[in-house]
Amino acid sequence: MKPFIYDYTLEQLQDWMKENGEPVFRGGQLFDWLYVKRVTSFEEMTNLPKPLREKLFNEFQFVTLSEITRFESKDGTVKFLFGLHDNHAIETVIMRHSYGNSICVTTQVGCRIGCTFCASTLGGLKRNLTAGEITAQVVVAQQMLDATNERVSSIVIMGSGEPFENYDATMTFLRTMIHEKGLNIGQRHITVSTSGIVPSMYKFAEENTQINLAISIHAPNDVLRSKLMPVNRRFPFEDVIEACRYYLAKTGRRITFEYALIGGVNDQNEHAEELASVLKDMLCHVNLIPVNHVPERRYVRTPRDQIFEFQRILERNNINATIRREQGHDIAAACGQLRAKHMESTTG
Repeated sequence: MKPFIYDYTLEQLQDWMKENGEPVFRGGQLFDWLYVKRVTSFEEMTNLPKPLREKLFNEFQFVTLSEITRFESKDGTVKFLFGLHDNHAIETVIMRHSYGNSICVTTQVGCRIGCTFCASTLGGLKRNLTAGEITAQVVVAQQMLDATNERVSSIVIMGSGEPFENYDATMTFLRTMIHEKGLNIGQRHITVSTSGIVPSMYKFAEENTQINLAISIHAPNDVLRSKLMPVNRRFPFEDVIEACRYYLAKTGRRITFEYALIGGVNDQNEHAEELASVLKDMLCHVNLIPVNHVPERRYVRTPRDQIFEFQRILERNNINATIRREQGHDIAAACGQLRAKHMESTTG
């Protein structure tokens, strides 16, 4: 199969031009067609010589994201289920906020992390996405927004999959997104979320970026976290927190801790007190997430009053905490829900 043109950074496109006897500046022209003009074929790239366009057509292909279905929420959230070239499916979500449009992208088909409250893990991991398949999700979303003169202003890598288990593709994607000659998304408007893949956390600390880091912890101790997140057996909670401290010392950038509140499991006052103790003196923010109901799981949501009490306990202990605003609740916008329904319908 021909490689995807979106798999290549600007520098790699320039290198390709040089290796193929073309002027290096053609790489910049190609990059502009892909991310500024956002065309969908090489034939449309009219300032490239026809022989070069033919060569590109023979060497590369565009990512095919075939729209299987699209749901639009009352709050403006749009959720896509895209089909890939190999008949797998992925989800992408556009979320509209007062401050702009955010897109949530997927980095893997399925997920092997195994969080017991998440629909993404149903069916396990099928494969990693290429950098181009991640990039195409943003390009397609931007093409949709072009119709109303809007733009993607922020990106969250919080869709299905574990981005730090697809590290190289994720970083290539990020370099393309932040490039000033491309979509030019501000680094501080991008957040990458991991379940705590410790070696990649250390690696990311060395990347020298302004991209935000979020860590899914969902429990204040090792025993409970192992029950909720099997990945904790590979990378224990203590090691994850130590990696966070290294990241903070190296970058000076605040970490977001994501904590899904599950009724009667990890949402009691003592859990909040214990979490505050673990995070004390860390430059951090806790994002409390009322768990979404997944039919295949048995967890229930934390009562509203207890959610606010959990937040109050953290704040009394000088831990900044917010409750995630729910979006797309009426269209199954949580990670993996739409794909799970699709898998069920196609497998009978």
